[in-house]
Amino acid sequence: MDRSTFVERLDEELRTADYADIDASPNGLQVGHADGTVERVAFAVDAVVATIEDAIAVDADLLVTHHGIVWGSIERVTDRAHDRIAPLVREDVGLYVSHLPLDGHPDLGNAARLADRLDLGNRAPFGEIGEEYVGQRGTLPEPTPIDRLGERLGTELPTGEGSVRVLAHGPETVSSVGIVTGAGGDWLDEAAAEGLDVLVTGEGKGRLYHEAREAGVNVALAGHYATETGGIRALQSLAEDWGLATTVLEHPTGL
Repeated sequence: MDRSTFVERLDEELRTADYADIDASPNGLQVGHADGTVERVAFAVDAVVATIEDAIAVDADLLVTHHGIVWGSIERVTDRAHDRIAPLVREDVGLYVSHLPLDGHPDLGNAARLADRLDLGNRAPFGEIGEEYVGQRGTLPEPTPIDRLGERLGTELPTGEGSVRVLAHGPETVSSVGIVTGAGGDWLDEAAAEGLDVLVTGEGKGRLYHEAREAGVNVALAGHYATETGGIRALQSLAEDWGLATTVLEHPTGL
């Protein structure tokens, strides 16, 4: 497949352009030429030296990640930026990035795939940012004790050496769930405003503890990495449907 065709298909499916003004990540093709062909695609959560080296080792033509190399802009290609970009350029491996578009996609997104794992029904967009959403909300199949929900998340997700932390500041038994993967604590107020029993996210800032306590909302912190593996695997399946060879590169952080 032509690289330009692959990039255009992903941009269209993920509505990359719609997030341009609200995402610090310049989504789409971050490194490499648009010309050339793609036969093997590697997928990873993070574009870091470890995953870049692995992508080169499996002879990938393109690496697709959720977290890219550029955040805002790059003033100098030195030190860590150089160590990540140089091997991609040297080996002619392109880097395609989808940050908030992959969080918010209603079917392929990180929140959507986590909602699938929890069998949420009555789903709706959640996690408003600008005119877009980066999460989902829904209802569990049956009321569940908050500690049991935490245990289920620990079983369902690749938490590595990490664990699921539950801030039990809301109902002991939960039904309504809001999901914003990664660092989604900023949407606690939206969860409270919508009367949700629990906010599921990856990690939170220190202030989240007391904010959740004062709002009376449970929070489940299941790990930034762990909550954001679903979208990448969904894109892998999409690429396979397009006839491409694929590889998923796993580098759990436990965080």
